[in-house]
Amino acid sequence: MGDTTAEPTPPRAAHPPTGRRERKKAATRQALADAALRLFVEHGYDRVGIRDIAEAADVSTTTLFKHFAGKEALVFDEDANDEARLLAAVRERPAGRSIPAALREHALRYRLKSGDTDADFAEFVELVERTPALREYGERMWLRHEAALARAIAGETGRPEDDPDCAALAHFALRAPQIGPGRIDAVVATNHAFDLLDRGWQGLGVEK
Repeated sequence: MGDTTAEPTPPRAAHPPTGRRERKKAATRQALADAALRLFVEHGYDRVGIRDIAEAADVSTTTLFKHFAGKEALVFDEDANDEARLLAAVRERPAGRSIPAALREHALRYRLKSGDTDADFAEFVELVERTPALREYGERMWLRHEAALARAIAGETGRPEDDPDCAALAHFALRAPQIGPGRIDAVVATNHAFDLLDRGWQGLGVEK
């Protein structure tokens, strides 16, 4: 997805909520995110205001702010779900699977997308790449994810929360999918990166 330091995740529908109220809230949230992306792509991020987005989704600005803190959050609307899925990859991995192996599976399943076949994804990437505010927001978002992942790894291995080995694994695991584009096949590159991470991690003797 180009170089936004860490690969952002495009807007997409979450797992359907079960209750009627929850479904309605999720539908409103998705409508707002879809309207925002469409308007940003058509007119440019800086030329679209909160009121424009609310009107396009047929809701009030008050309703918009109940779902999103600001314009950037409308683009990265799956931020919380992305982090939850990332941490679950570590905490809920099968017995005997190393942490790097679990993060490799997560990266291959959720981080590597086909921009050639997904027009919405390609538009999302282009929008982030050409908008400094979104690139900066995406970087801050992934730094938060990185810190949360490092804490999860530490918790799984009994190490201190500020352990440098856990921080290093979190950092490089999140950046691994970035090394492929423009060089070699992204899947091959990602697997090479995680091979290195897994060997180094096992060499520390952290997981028994």
